[in-house]
Amino acid sequence: MALRDTGSLVEAADRLFLTQSALSHQIKDLEERLECTLFQRKTRPPRFTSAGRNLLNLADEIIPMVRAAERDIARLAGGEAGRLHICIECHSCFQWLIPCIDRYRGDWPEVELDLTGGFSFAPLPALVRGDLDLVITSDPVELPGIHYVPLFRYEAMMALGKNHRLAVRPFLVPEDLMSETLITYPVDRNRLDVFTKFLDPQDLEPASVRTAELTPMMVQLVASGRGIACLPNWALTEYLESETIVATKLGESGLWGTLFAAIREDQRNSPFMEDFLSTAVETCFSNLSDIRTAVSEP
Repeated sequence: MALRDTGSLVEAADRLFLTQSALSHQIKDLEERLECTLFQRKTRPPRFTSAGRNLLNLADEIIPMVRAAERDIARLAGGEAGRLHICIECHSCFQWLIPCIDRYRGDWPEVELDLTGGFSFAPLPALVRGDLDLVITSDPVELPGIHYVPLFRYEAMMALGKNHRLAVRPFLVPEDLMSETLITYPVDRNRLDVFTKFLDPQDLEPASVRTAELTPMMVQLVASGRGIACLPNWALTEYLESETIVATKLGESGLWGTLFAAIREDQRNSPFMEDFLSTAVETCFSNLSDIRTAVSEP
C-alpha cells in the first residue's frame, strides 16, 4: 500500500520507517512465498501485476478493519473520552484538516473537539499552559514538555501571473523578488519561509509587501498582476490545474518545509491522540498532491 501511495521504493521505505534494502527484502520474501511477482521494478510509478492488484484489494479491506479493532480495544482500555482543542498556524491547512476532523468525529464521538486559528495570538505558549491540546505548525520551537510529530514535507512555490516576466524562469533567486510586490498572509514575517529561508539569508527585501487573509484572495491578486505569492505546493494544485496562475521553484533545489503537530508529552500516548495523528497523516496523503513523507523530528 505504501508503494502504491508514494510511487517509489525510496518514499515507501520512508513512510514505513525502513531502509530501502529492508523493504526490498520484505517484498522479495513475500513474492517468493506467493511464488509470483507483485509489480514491475523498472516503471515509475510501479505497475502492479494481477497478483499485486489482488493483494492491494485485500489490504484495502483488511487494514481499515485492523485499525477499527485497535480503536475499539483502546476504548475498552479506558481511552475513549478526552479533549482535543486544535489550533492551526497555517492558513491553508483547512483544506485537509476539515476532512480529517469529520472522519475523526465518527470514530471518536466522545472526544471533545474544537478548532481555532492561531493568527492573532501565540498558540505554542497556550499549548504549554494546557489551553490547547494540539497545534499545527511549520515553525517548531523547543519548549518544555512539548513534542513535535512530523506530518509531511511540502515545497513552497512562488505563484505568478501567467504573463509575469518571471513565469519563464525554471526557478527564482532572491534577487528576483527585489522589484516585486510580495503578497503574504497577515502573520509575522519570522513565520514565513519566503523570508526566513529565502530572502533574509541574503539580506534582501521585496519592493513591497501586501497581505491577504485567504488563499483564493491571494491567487486572484496574483492572477490579476498585482503581486506574487509564496504558497505550499498542495495549496496551489487546483489553481494550476485550471491554469489560473503558474508556479515556480524558489532556488534551484526548491524550498522545502515540514508541517508538524505539536502536542504535550503527557498526551503523547493517549489512544485518542495517537489515532488523530495517524488519521491526519492518512488524510493528508489522500487529499494533497506533491507532498513527501516526513520522518525526522526537529
